Amino acid sequence: MVPAFPQKKPVMHRYRSHTCGALRPSDVGQSVRLSGWCHRIRDHGGVLFVDLRDHYGLTQCVIDSDSPAFKAAETVRSEWVVRIDGRVRTRPAGTENAELPTGAVEVYIDDLEVLGPAGELPLPVFGDLEYPEETRLRYRFLDLRREKLHANIMKRGAIIDSLRRRMREGGFFEFQTPILTASSPEGARDYLVPSRVHPGKFYALPQAPQQFKQLTMIAGFDRYFQIAPCFRDEDARADRSPGEFYQLDIEMSFVTQEDVFQAVEPVLRGVFEEFAEGKRVTKEFPRITYADSMLKYGVDKPDLRNPLIIADVTDLFAREDVAFKAFKGVIASGGVVRAIPATGAAAQSRSFFDKLNDWARSEGAPGLGYVVFEEENGQLTGKGPIAKFIPAEVQALIAERAGAKAGDAVFFSAGAEGKAAGLAGKARIRIGDELGLCDKDQYAFCWITDFPMYEWSEEEKRIDFSHNPFSMPNIDREAFLALDLDALSSEDENGANTKRILDIKAFQYDIVCNGVELSSGAIRNHRPDVMEKAFAIAGYGHEVLEQKFGGMLNALRMGAPPHGGIAPGVDRIVMLLCNEPNIREVVLFPMNQRAEDLMMGAPSEATPKQLRELHIRLNLPEKKA
Repeated sequence: MVPAFPQKKPVMHRYRSHTCGALRPSDVGQSVRLSGWCHRIRDHGGVLFVDLRDHYGLTQCVIDSDSPAFKAAETVRSEWVVRIDGRVRTRPAGTENAELPTGAVEVYIDDLEVLGPAGELPLPVFGDLEYPEETRLRYRFLDLRREKLHANIMKRGAIIDSLRRRMREGGFFEFQTPILTASSPEGARDYLVPSRVHPGKFYALPQAPQQFKQLTMIAGFDRYFQIAPCFRDEDARADRSPGEFYQLDIEMSFVTQEDVFQAVEPVLRGVFEEFAEGKRVTKEFPRITYADSMLKYGVDKPDLRNPLIIADVTDLFAREDVAFKAFKGVIASGGVVRAIPATGAAAQSRSFFDKLNDWARSEGAPGLGYVVFEEENGQLTGKGPIAKFIPAEVQALIAERAGAKAGDAVFFSAGAEGKAAGLAGKARIRIGDELGLCDKDQYAFCWITDFPMYEWSEEEKRIDFSHNPFSMPNIDREAFLALDLDALSSEDENGANTKRILDIKAFQYDIVCNGVELSSGAIRNHRPDVMEKAFAIAGYGHEVLEQKFGGMLNALRMGAPPHGGIAPGVDRIVMLLCNEPNIREVVLFPMNQRAEDLMMGAPSEATPKQLRELHIRLNLPEKKA
């Protein structure tokens, strides 16, 4: 007989045979090895339950005093990293956890090895208790172990994968543009990087790959995209990270504004539909001009989930039979009156109206006048503090223009056009939220178009760009080139030539979702003569243009195709899809509001040796006593 050789047991991996999210009833009876963090430990008097967690999920592990590993198990604490060997068994009837994929089974522990003990935790991983932002950012690696934040970051990765896939399917090619580049005015301060080999000179981190993506089109590549890092030295906001952010940077050649819309809209709609979790997504993005948006919504990034639409009623309050002097004084000084409807507000108590007036005063306004509309004898009748100053005929016209009916109210914002529009826009959002009018179960998109090319700088008493200086003006080329700059410089801001300039629109557009600006874009100015004229109108001479944008101008002179693009913000897209009010909840390692990395200690001081190598001498401000 041939002697039988003993069968070797299969060699198990050093740390795990399964992840903590993998075990199912089909694995009952198997010997397994798991490694992970002790998420929660429960002592039931001689029986320990250890919820073991890794990136993939959570498995309940059980040990009692009969196990040789019991003494070792008694020493572990929350967030210790351990290896567990054991047998899979069915959970006792009534103890299953239907919310866990592994909730039908548990692992009885035969052996336990401590791989990484943990000290006292500055914040717990188990549970959803709120902790100060400073603590969360200083110990971000712990914060990221928490379920919600961990899921946000994974969802971010999936969203970026989806964006990439959809862009490639749309015929776009992914390129990488330089990080060390030249300083360029993009509307914020640059982050500068000193050059060791060129003393006294500095690189800049790109605020956006704007010029490089245009140069890519001039080089003939036709359709470009990039998940691009951008760097801006600007203050933090809830929807903006200080220091750095990412955008889906896009550029296309031989396109009109409509071509850009047709290429980008399906990408964003598709991504939002994929991750909307039941919320509706706008099928066809409406196009709203900048002027209409400022009038109807009081902002250039309207939240279309709110059905209220602002109306201009300046002419109605200017009538001789209207005796409300406060508004007449505003109109006489060149101001406007805007009406904000409040559907169903007549049923609200007096405190509703008083609180809105108090809020308006906190915004720097004298208050919000209002009229409440009721029906008496089949007629619409206005009541309220200012109703007695408004004839019935004018009240009816106000109601008609504001879309108000019996049971509604209309509030009024008066002042200089910009301030009145801004207050009306904020009031529209506040009223809509207070009355529960906003449909929050949707992602409401729109395009904002026809931005002004220029604006008047009251501070500097001159014309300046209002948006992107590289945009193509929406005006006949010959008429634009024929504009008289000498006449412009000799007139004040109310002059006819200045007004003609301020009326010029640009091929600029924004895409907005739920009141959040996701992106700005434009058809680019690809003609050197038009670009020189555009910058000259804003006060930038030929020498300045050559110095700042010589590389771009040179390229444009060598045959540039008409081109345009856009750059939706990745962080803001993820923030909306994760339903988070703060962008730091969807960024892996964010800075605080003072642009500090509390975990890594940045920014930090440079050593004297580093400063000598860079030929830099510090001139620090004096410390205040």
